[in-house]
Amino acid sequence: MKKEIVVHVCEDETWVALLEDGSLVEIYLERPLSRRIVGNIYRGRVENVLPGMQAAFVDIGLEKNAFLYVDDALPQGRNGERYRGGAKPTIEQLLQPGQEIIVQVMKEPIGSKGARVTTHLTLPGRSLVLLPDVDYVGVSRRIEDERERERLRELAEGIRPKGMGLIVRTVAEGNEGIEQLQQDIVFLERLWAKIKQRMRKGPTPALIYKDLDLVYRIMRDLYTDDIQRVTVDNREVLEKIYDLLDLYAPHLKERVFYFPPERDILLTYGLEAEVEKALKRRVWLKSGGYLVIDQTEALTAIDVNTGKFVGTTNLADTVLKTNLEAAREIARQLRLRNVGGIIIIDFIDMNKEEDQAAVLSVLEEELQKDKVKAHVLGLTQLGLVEMTRKKVRQSLNNMITKQCPFCEGKGKVLTEETVALMVKRRIERLLRERKVPALLVELHPGVAALLIGPGGSKLEELERHFAIPIYIKGKEDLHIDDITLKVFESEAELARYCRPVAEGDRLTLRVEEPHISNPRDGISRLHGYVINIEGAGEHVGQWLDVEITKVFRTYAKGRIISLVKEVPVI
Repeated sequence: MKKEIVVHVCEDETWVALLEDGSLVEIYLERPLSRRIVGNIYRGRVENVLPGMQAAFVDIGLEKNAFLYVDDALPQGRNGERYRGGAKPTIEQLLQPGQEIIVQVMKEPIGSKGARVTTHLTLPGRSLVLLPDVDYVGVSRRIEDERERERLRELAEGIRPKGMGLIVRTVAEGNEGIEQLQQDIVFLERLWAKIKQRMRKGPTPALIYKDLDLVYRIMRDLYTDDIQRVTVDNREVLEKIYDLLDLYAPHLKERVFYFPPERDILLTYGLEAEVEKALKRRVWLKSGGYLVIDQTEALTAIDVNTGKFVGTTNLADTVLKTNLEAAREIARQLRLRNVGGIIIIDFIDMNKEEDQAAVLSVLEEELQKDKVKAHVLGLTQLGLVEMTRKKVRQSLNNMITKQCPFCEGKGKVLTEETVALMVKRRIERLLRERKVPALLVELHPGVAALLIGPGGSKLEELERHFAIPIYIKGKEDLHIDDITLKVFESEAELARYCRPVAEGDRLTLRVEEPHISNPRDGISRLHGYVINIEGAGEHVGQWLDVEITKVFRTYAKGRIISLVKEVPVI
């Protein structure tokens, strides 16, 4: 498999993309206003201690207080255990409101939840993680070969700083010797000395240590021997990457290349298009099947459908092929969207147990490529696949989108008919409250057209029903369910306000669309007021000099004087 890292850096944002065989599988975005805080160390103050939750809220200077669970506040013993013997201490025995405390962020703030923090500090290098408060050596669980685990454990034990612990990272497997590990130790010990110095004094809350920015974290954590190429479109960042690799992995420098920014790296690699696809509910498979992915706060539901794929042999074969392809794409989408928490997958029903096992096997195999821990629990009695994926950072959806202020996350809006009925109820309530000589209703053009009706027939019915003059005005800038009622002291005052033109006026207008029932004519709008231009259907998109020939309550008619050769400056 060919793996490549693509880095785009500009003043406003940084993109880091991981591609496998040309397909985008992971995306990391960082912007000045949304910098990652995982790994940062803070001097904080305990705000609340909650015995019922066995947790505390800690002010670390962010918008929301951080959450500290009791297990993350327990003192660690020599071998890393949280407590030894006797009863486990409670949160109120460990912390008091107002107490100053040093914590490290272990999970980003997500949604309405603040960051999760711990008092157990860790400092990651490229090959090692330094544990200042414990006294043992561990090896990454991803290194499965027992001989290699023992070799690395012995190397780490020989260079471990007195009174501190080390964890050997996966990147060390197979090719790390004592020299590379010692380079990490020197760097991490110097870093810890600086952090301890900052911990002794200063204001509270305060940031004591900030983890490396995105590009350097990627070079430290993601750029390993199995990455064939790194492409960077910023010369300054490229030089800094070379400097970093001189310390960590000089042999990897030859795989880092410069990409001229004028060639547009995002467009060349199609990254923007891939991210845009990753925000959609429906994901098409190459076979013609598709996935529907729905993310909620509680869980993520994924539905698999055959779609346009009809197969070539029999139904069971078609279902199996679709499910196998879906399993591979689901694993990619989980990484790309960075979906965490509980995940329910509804594969197409399979009758054969061996087919079910094959699909689960492919899913688990593909998830092995993911650095984030995922666990497939198997099939439920309803035939659904249950799995979990660890939440380590915000999902792509939460990072670059926000909840729609109109539908409030429902993803749906009211129909024009529903809003039209709401308008009638609003008018009824207004008339019960006060005297209304004349009324203007401003709303979305789609709703306005429904309330006016063909030739104004619906509007006439509305006026007869309420026994007052009513003008309906459509405004493009209004949302579908926005309704504005304006009361006027007389129909004459309302007419002067609503009719922006008079017979004989000459105007320069742009033809917006053909008339819906008479395509020969064209439609223009002036402050939401419709002008029907006779014979202008063939001039859509063009500017015309027009004379107003007739004025009605809801629209006016006009005739073409001439075609405007130069577009007017508005």
